[in-house]
Amino acid sequence: MSDLDFVEKLLAARYSCRAFKPDEVPRATIERVLSAAQKTASWCNSQPWQVTIFSGEAARKFGDDIYKAASSGAHGEWDFPHPREYKGVYLDRRRESGFQLYNALGIPRGDKAAYQKQMLENFRFFGAPHVAIVTTAEELGVYGAIDCGGYVSNFMLAAQAAGLATVPQAALAGYSDVVRKHLGAGDERKVVCGISFGFADSSHKANSYRTTRASVPEAARFIGG
Repeated sequence: MSDLDFVEKLLAARYSCRAFKPDEVPRATIERVLSAAQKTASWCNSQPWQVTIFSGEAARKFGDDIYKAASSGAHGEWDFPHPREYKGVYLDRRRESGFQLYNALGIPRGDKAAYQKQMLENFRFFGAPHVAIVTTAEELGVYGAIDCGGYVSNFMLAAQAAGLATVPQAALAGYSDVVRKHLGAGDERKVVCGISFGFADSSHKANSYRTTRASVPEAARFIGG
């Protein structure tokens, strides 16, 4: 198997896990994933990401606080602008993804109360024993956040290679004030996202489907050559 074959296999196997087993991941495995992700390329090699891993009692306290904030109905604070609008193919893809999840869980279309209940599972980390919070330096702006996006992808790929499941969560960044309180950080750190991770509960219906991907011709074009 070539290196490219192996990368393609990992990418094809990775998915956003929405139900985890409670078993904790050994610290040595987490550190190896972090070491691999640290190889991520960044603008001027600035490496703007800082990652905090919550586990055990710390994860439970963090989860309790952010779940309480999200379920209260109060609007959270985002450090980066939320998408202004989903339309066209982006709206189609968002709807398809959502309905795949709801159908897998047996949630009837239009049941907004059930949609909301499932959304709140983000703030329980979908049962994952660990959640990583990724932040960037405020002064680096959007390009610092872009570099963090590359880091998140490499973290998830390394985790997949280690036999772990992951789910990237922008939802957690929507309560940046709660996140910063648990990080003990000030406004100089901007919250990009969270990554809940652990061992997948493969028997759970939430993990029974896979989202589709656009074809290469839909996403890329060649000029010249």
